[in-house]
Amino acid sequence: MTPQGTTDPMPPQGTTDIVRRADGSGQMFDQIARRYDLLNRIMSFGLDRNWRRALVRSMRPTEGGRLLDVATGTADVALALAKAYPSTTVTGLDPSVGMLDVGRKKVIARNNSDRVTLIEGDAQAMPFEDSHFDSACIAFGIRNVPDRTAGLREMVRVTRPGGTVVVLELGEPAGFMAPFARFHVHHVVPRLGALLSGNAEYDYLQRSIAAFPAVDVFAGMMRDAGLADVTIRRFAFGASNLYVGVVQ
Repeated sequence: MTPQGTTDPMPPQGTTDIVRRADGSGQMFDQIARRYDLLNRIMSFGLDRNWRRALVRSMRPTEGGRLLDVATGTADVALALAKAYPSTTVTGLDPSVGMLDVGRKKVIARNNSDRVTLIEGDAQAMPFEDSHFDSACIAFGIRNVPDRTAGLREMVRVTRPGGTVVVLELGEPAGFMAPFARFHVHHVVPRLGALLSGNAEYDYLQRSIAAFPAVDVFAGMMRDAGLADVTIRRFAFGASNLYVGVVQ
């Protein structure tokens, strides 16, 4: 709290906009939307595709069912779901208009407009009825949700009992190769992202990973949100982790 009779110091000119763009918000991702997919490929050495495929296989759609991709971004996961489960419809939700614009162009290019719908929205207050979807997922987005517990509870709310909630998220590497993996995450990724995109927002990536709960702690958060049988699959020494829970 600022003492009475004083005011907060004014940030340097232009600083406020930079902070606002680099806080994990939709506005931040608007700045990097056009190069987001390329950057992911380069910075993960292409491994992000394998991680997303594992996520897709963890979903439990029914014939003719509905799937939800939260923080859909440029719709890579939404389109992968539509391809893997041809009888389903897929809804992608994201707060970034810029990312959704890129995603909609992909949906049209792949002739999936009748099965994949992308909408702007908040993961903490989704515009869907209870038990509306067979399964819900979020890839590399839960760490950007201000209230992660609220986001998880919303995913549980909109998913039918027996359906899965699947979370794919970056983490702090562990194990014998951990020092090399951590160096890549903490130093190479932010610098390469800033260099290739021309934006300093990729520094946010390092900070958000370091601030994310430990694997066991996050699995506990999923259980507290109403999920049972939570399993964890680690990739690249824990640089990425796949969490799968079943709605009770």
